Amino acid sequence: MVAQIDKNYALTRPRKALVRLASYALFEGRPVTTRGRWINPLLFAEFSLLRRLPQIKSVRKPLFVLGMGRSGTTILGLILSMHREVGFLNEPKALWHTVRRDEDVIGNYSCGKGRYRLLAADASADVVRAAHRLFGAYLALTGSSRVVDKYPELIFRVPFIKAIFPDALFLIVIRNGMDTVASIERWSRDHRMHTQGEVHDWWGVNRQKWKLMREQLVLADGGLNSIQDLVPYLSRQSDMAAVEWIVTMREALRHRGRGSGDMLFLKYEDLVAAPRLMLRQVGNFAGLDDDETYLSYGESVFKPGRRHEPPELHPGLQPLFDQTMQELGY
Repeated sequence: MVAQIDKNYALTRPRKALVRLASYALFEGRPVTTRGRWINPLLFAEFSLLRRLPQIKSVRKPLFVLGMGRSGTTILGLILSMHREVGFLNEPKALWHTVRRDEDVIGNYSCGKGRYRLLAADASADVVRAAHRLFGAYLALTGSSRVVDKYPELIFRVPFIKAIFPDALFLIVIRNGMDTVASIERWSRDHRMHTQGEVHDWWGVNRQKWKLMREQLVLADGGLNSIQDLVPYLSRQSDMAAVEWIVTMREALRHRGRGSGDMLFLKYEDLVAAPRLMLRQVGNFAGLDDDETYLSYGESVFKPGRRHEPPELHPGLQPLFDQTMQELGY
């Protein structure tokens, strides 16, 4: 389906379908493993123009959905998009690539040396100005008062985001590791493409994402020394996905340990079990007005996911994987 819009979405709040289409067509870009990448040069030309124009609309308390891919981040963002105040951007990596050229770890728009971590010092005056102008233009175009940006990898860039948007809020989604790994394994198998001598899958262009994650996150983290010698030799999708889950969830645990009031941690399983209660909690945290349509839509689409056969993991990964599961409450 285009822009995650199905019949239920379009009928629930028709204007929101138009907002989603505008978001998808004019601001998100087309990554590898998707069709329609011919539009990307047009989007970059659009962004180049917008970043040179005066600020059209102020950006107030942007909400970022972070965590691990295949953990419910997309469906949470889509439900939030149904709220009358919200415009939802689903991984607008083309927009962020315009803001900072070295943010692309996948190889969607460049195969240079992308950076997983971006710090407050990386938010130069030009970066801050560009981000505010682009997000402000998005809000103005879609008639939205709040933006929700779902981009899981931003979990490693929270100081950078806070330097740009000091009043930013963060939703960090957590999911059972076995289910996440199984989902990634299946996704990468189903979406893998061979294009002009390159392999495109979950790990980006010729596994660029995996290489950068290994170098910049795993080998640079003393807390992961139990798997550092093993990681360079892993090649199975399940093992690689387990490493990404471990690294991402341990980053989430670090954020949780800081006890920051600008973060709300959500278990995917809780969202599925009690969607109305959890979505009301999200709305209260974000400062969104009560919206029955948003809550009812969430109840209609948050359904238990299909159970997967637990993947087999390398024995060397299992202890840290199990420890991370326990620390998350699984």
